[in-house]
Amino acid sequence: MKISNETKIGALTAIGITILILGYSFLRGDEVFGGANRFYVVYNEVDGLTISKPILVNGFQIGRVSKMKLQKNGSTMVELSVDRQYNVPKNTIAKLGSAGLLSGKAIIFEYGNSNISAEDKDTLTAATEVSLMDNLQPIQTKAEALVNKLDSSLAAINKILNPNFQKNVDRSFVSIANSLQTLEGTTKKIDALVSTQTVHINAILANTETVTSNLKASSSHLTSITDNFDKVSADIASSNLKQTLDNASKAVADLQATVSKMNSTNGTVGALLNDKQVYDNLKDATSNLNALFVDLKAHPGRYVSFSVFGGKKKDK
Repeated sequence: MKISNETKIGALTAIGITILILGYSFLRGDEVFGGANRFYVVYNEVDGLTISKPILVNGFQIGRVSKMKLQKNGSTMVELSVDRQYNVPKNTIAKLGSAGLLSGKAIIFEYGNSNISAEDKDTLTAATEVSLMDNLQPIQTKAEALVNKLDSSLAAINKILNPNFQKNVDRSFVSIANSLQTLEGTTKKIDALVSTQTVHINAILANTETVTSNLKASSSHLTSITDNFDKVSADIASSNLKQTLDNASKAVADLQATVSKMNSTNGTVGALLNDKQVYDNLKDATSNLNALFVDLKAHPGRYVSFSVFGGKKKDK
């Protein structure tokens, strides 16, 4: 039986359409031939996850993401289609992570240790793996800070390259060179001075050594002087200093009492010192006594008479 070309073309077209539909369904994550378990996982964020993304166990694919539905609270329910030939423990964790650097997102199963298998339409525990960008975030922050510092450094370098600044720097270097030359000349002068005064310096050092020796020799004398001071201090401390001070205080009190009596008019000394009439009488008596002495000197015969022969002499 001969098959016409039209029949062949129609059959090939039907096969192609069937393959296209099956492939589209497969890419959407639908189970084409059946025989798959469906599990559900709820994620707060599904950034980068799409339908038909693989489900991996230690890098081996056991299924695909079949559906994704946004919930009212903002979370996303993800339907996972897993081949029934693979046993999934009930406490398996479905972690949303990266399948590789260029492969995008994937669901990575971390099998639990439960002996009970998850059944069709069960909900698995969700988890989210830290993305590469999250790991690179601290590095990005440090890089931004480094770029800011680099900008500041470049701005400082631009200031340094300023012609006015270069002139100031050149002037500064010239000043430093002049200062170094001056310092060098001063150093040479000091060296010359030291070389010419070496004899005097040696003499000064010798005198210093002699003084040190004398001080060392005199230390014994200083020790004896210190011992004498200690002995005198001990003698003063052991003496009856309080009684001496009491006697001195009593003597001062007696002297004050004597001065008080002399100042008063009750006593003889006080009357002589303070009574004006007594002073006047003493003054008159002194004057009369002076007149008597003058008259006695002028006319001694009035008061004293003597004769060689014992006769009396008349008064003149």
